[in-house]
Amino acid sequence: MGGSRVQVNKAHKSRFSSKHSRNVHKTSVKDRIAVVKTERNVGKGARAARIQRNKMIRDRKRAAVLKEKRELSGSRSPPRVIVLFGLSASVDLDSLNDDLLSLLSKESSSGVSSGTVASSDYRTRTTVLKAPHGDLLACMEMAKVADLLAFVASINSLSEETDSYYIDSFGDQCLSVFRSLGLPSTVVFIRDLPTELKQRNELKKLCTSSLASEFPEDCKFYPADTKDELHKFLWLFKEQRLKVPHWRAQRPYLMAQKVDAASDGNSEKCTLLLTGYLRARSLSVNQLVHVTGAGDFQLSKIEVLKDPFPLNSRKNQDTMDLDEMNDVKVIGCLAPDPEKQEALIVENEPDPLAGEQTWPTEAEIAKADEDLKKKKTRKRTVPRGTSEYQAAWIVDGSDAEESDGDDEDDGMVLDQNEDGQEGKEYTEFDGDGASVRFGDSDEETDIDSVMMEADNITREKIEDELKELKEAHAADEEFPDEVDTPMDIPARKRFAKYRGLKSFRTSSWDPKESLPQDYGRIFQFDNLKRTQKHVLAKALAKEQENMDDCIPVGSYARLHIGEVPSAIASKLCALGKTTPITACGLLEHESKVSVLHFSVKKNETYDLPIKSKEELLFHVGFRQFVGRPLFSSEYINTDKNKMERFLHPGRFSVASIYAPISFPPLPSIILKRTGEDVAPAVVAVGSLKSIDPDRIILKRVILTGYPQRVSKRKASVKHMFYNPEDVKWFKPVELYTKRGLRGRIKEPVGTHGAMKCLLNGVLEQRDTICMNLFKRAYPRWPNHHYAL
Repeated sequence: MGGSRVQVNKAHKSRFSSKHSRNVHKTSVKDRIAVVKTERNVGKGARAARIQRNKMIRDRKRAAVLKEKRELSGSRSPPRVIVLFGLSASVDLDSLNDDLLSLLSKESSSGVSSGTVASSDYRTRTTVLKAPHGDLLACMEMAKVADLLAFVASINSLSEETDSYYIDSFGDQCLSVFRSLGLPSTVVFIRDLPTELKQRNELKKLCTSSLASEFPEDCKFYPADTKDELHKFLWLFKEQRLKVPHWRAQRPYLMAQKVDAASDGNSEKCTLLLTGYLRARSLSVNQLVHVTGAGDFQLSKIEVLKDPFPLNSRKNQDTMDLDEMNDVKVIGCLAPDPEKQEALIVENEPDPLAGEQTWPTEAEIAKADEDLKKKKTRKRTVPRGTSEYQAAWIVDGSDAEESDGDDEDDGMVLDQNEDGQEGKEYTEFDGDGASVRFGDSDEETDIDSVMMEADNITREKIEDELKELKEAHAADEEFPDEVDTPMDIPARKRFAKYRGLKSFRTSSWDPKESLPQDYGRIFQFDNLKRTQKHVLAKALAKEQENMDDCIPVGSYARLHIGEVPSAIASKLCALGKTTPITACGLLEHESKVSVLHFSVKKNETYDLPIKSKEELLFHVGFRQFVGRPLFSSEYINTDKNKMERFLHPGRFSVASIYAPISFPPLPSIILKRTGEDVAPAVVAVGSLKSIDPDRIILKRVILTGYPQRVSKRKASVKHMFYNPEDVKWFKPVELYTKRGLRGRIKEPVGTHGAMKCLLNGVLEQRDTICMNLFKRAYPRWPNHHYAL
C-alpha cells in the first residue's frame, strides 16, 4: 500500500528557523515607504492636472458668458426684440405696449413710433413689436426675429374652441408653428387680474397651471397690469441671458426698420434699401443675401450709419421717429470687390450639344446651305409614294420609270397622319400621357397648373373639383396604388415606362439612369457633410478674422441690394409697414438649386387633401420659396423609397422639391394659398432632411386580377389584361395575392387577356391576384421660385 506512492509533506520549520530566513521575502520599511510615496505622488499629480483642467474649462465658460453678457448689454449690441403675442383676440396689446415703452422711454410712448427705445435707466435697448392677431405670415416673421417672445393672456378671455380657457384657435395654431420654428426665450404676461389680493393670487395660480403645459419649463409667468409689475420684469429682463434657435445663430440677418427703393434709371430694376441693425454674425459686402419672399441678390453697397438710438444718450435722444432716420449720418461705406464677390448662380446652364462628338465648321455649314438651295431650285420627278430619304438614292437618268405629269405634285410625300407626325399611333397614350385620362398619374401639363380666369370659375366647378380630389384621396387610402388596366389601349404601351422588381429592398436601380432634363439645371455635392463642415468653418474663420469687407454685429447699416425688380420692391415697401422685412446673409453655395428633401407631417388642423406636385409655399429658416413637392415614404435598409400620391395624416413623409440649397438642419413650415384674398393655411410642418438628387423615389402601380377557375395551386385569372400579347409581355414579372401567396404567369388563355397562373400555395376563390410595376418619379419644376 505505502512505498514510494505515499504522499510526504515537507515539515514546517518556522519554529527552528532564524529571523533572517523568516523575513527574507519581506520588503523593508524604508523601501515600502519609498514605493508608497512614489505612488502617492503619481496620483497627486494626475489629480492636480485634472483639477487644473476643470478649472480652465470653468474659467473659459465663465469668460464666454461674461463676454456674451457684455455684448448684449453694451452699447454696441443691437436692441433686443420683444414680440407681444396675444393668445386670444380679446387681449389688449396696445395698452401693454404703451406701458412698456413709457417705462423704457423718458418721454411719452406716443412719441416712439419706431418701437425702438434706448433706456439709460435700465441700461438696455429694446424694440417692441405687436403681433397682429389673425395675420399668420406676420406673426411667423416676427417670431423668426424675436429675442423674447412674450405671450399675453387675459383672465377675462374664455375660449370654447380649444381645451384651454385662455387660448383661442388662432393662438393655438400659432403656438404649434412657433414650436416647429424653434422657440426663443419666452415669458407669459397675465393681464386683467382683480385688485383683491386673495382672488388675484388664486386666478394667477389657475392661469399658470392651465398654461404651464403649453410652454417650456423655464418659461416665467408675470402679472402685467401695473407699471410696478412691468418695472420688475424689465429689471429681470435686462440681466436675462436669452437663448435663440441654433439656425438663427449661424447666419447674419438684418431686420429692416425702414424699407425704401431707389431707381437706377431702369424701369424694371431698382435698388432696394434696407436699414436696420445687423444681428447674430458679421456680414460681408461680397456675400449674397436673401430678402424675405423676394429672392437672392447681390449687395451693391453697405453704408454704416450713426446709431440713432445710442445707449449713453443725452436728453431727448432716447427716441427717434422714422422720419428723422433719413438724416442719419453716414460713418463708413463698403463696396464689393468684383474678384471676391460671390456670383449669383441659381441654375446650371447645360450644353445641349455636350454629348456630340463632332460639330461642323462654319465653312461646312455655309456649303450645306448652298447645296440645300440648289437642291430646292432643281425640280425632280420621283415615283409616287417615295420618301425623301429614298429619293436621295435615285440618280438622275436611271432606269426608274418617270411618272406622268399629272403625278408630279404628288411626289415626295411622307407617310403622315392628320397631325403631320410619323408613326404616332399611341402617342396620346404613351407612358404617363395616358395616365391623366385614367386617373393614375399625377403628371400634369403646364396648362393644367395655370390658374383659371376668375370669370370662368364658378362655385359649382370648385365644389366638383374638391369632391373629385377628396374621392381620389379616399380611394388612395383604401386601395393604395391600385390602377385599372385600360381596355382600349395595350398595357405594354400604357405601362411602357414601368418595370417589375424581384425585391423592392435588394433589387438594383441605377440612380443616374434616364434622368430628366431638369436634372441638367441643378447642382449636386459629392459629400454633403464634408462640404457643409468646410463652409461653416470658413464662415467662422471669417467671423474671427474681422476682415475689412465685413461690418460687425450691432452695426446700424443700410444695405443697397441691386437688381431688384421694381414690382417686387414696391410690394416690399408696402409689406414693411405691417410685417418685418428680413435680409439674411447666405452661406456659400446656398443660392444654387438642387433637390431638397424635407421630413414633414401633415398639420392636424388642416383636413383637406394635399396632392403630390401641388404648388406650396415653404418657409425654411429665414428663407421662403415655392415648391411642388413629391411625397414619398422612407424605408430602412434600402436605397429605394415609394412615392405617395397624397400626404396622409398621422405619419411622417418625405417631401422632395427643386429649391435653392440650404444646409440642414433647418425648420420648415409649409403653407398653401387657396386664393389671392385668402390667408394661406399651414398644411404641414417639419425640417430639412438632406440634399440628394440621387435619392430614388419609385412610383408603384398595382394591376389586379380575379380568379375565374381555381384548382389548388393553379388558377385562371381575368381582368388584369385584355389581350394575349400583354400577358406574354408581362410574363417575367412576379405575382402575389392579397392573402400572402406568390406566383407567376404560365401562359395566356384565349384572346381576351385571361391567363393561367401558378402559385406557391392553395388559392382561395375570394383572393385577388396583384402585380407590382415601378418607375422612377421626380418632383415638378416650379413656375417661379419665390412668392413675391
